[in-house]
Amino acid sequence: MSVFGRIREDVATARLRDPAARSNAEVFWLYSGLHAVWAYRVAHRLWLWRWFFVARWVSQVARAWTGVEIHPGATIGRRFFIDHGMGVVVGETAELGDDVMLYHGVTLGGRSSQRTKRHPTLGNHVTVGAGAAVLGPVTLGDGCVVGAHAVVLQDAPPRSLLVGSPAKARPIAPVHEFDQQFFVDPGSYSI
Repeated sequence: MSVFGRIREDVATARLRDPAARSNAEVFWLYSGLHAVWAYRVAHRLWLWRWFFVARWVSQVARAWTGVEIHPGATIGRRFFIDHGMGVVVGETAELGDDVMLYHGVTLGGRSSQRTKRHPTLGNHVTVGAGAAVLGPVTLGDGCVVGAHAVVLQDAPPRSLLVGSPAKARPIAPVHEFDQQFFVDPGSYSI
């Protein structure tokens, strides 16, 4: 996919995921979460070219500008959307599938200082609610929803709802037609 094709896809994703988005121009010019994703893609490419210092510089400028810190070493799939991005942190060894959505204040962090896989792996169609933390080399299967302010420390099978601190996984109700078009709102679940 071309750069312009990817930009169009990102803008369309933001329009789909955020009911407050009123126009493509608004999303393109004013969505800091989207700007952070675009900066990450540039930094990640530099990281793959082993231009580590420049990649980190790009990511730090993006963090100062957007309030979102995505390490250039992270691996992120397509149609990644950060809603109200301020305070989001994605660690170096994090791996995110396609169609992942993070709300503000989310941390995908590590629990170790060792040079190993120390950040989470999120499958496709995962939603992480505001203020939640997913810590360590845990794996969340496709379609998981992490409730607001949950602290996830263990793996979860696909289509799990994770709430609480520490979070406990429970199955999400069967797929509905609505789920195929929109993410489940993690703020609607309580502990």
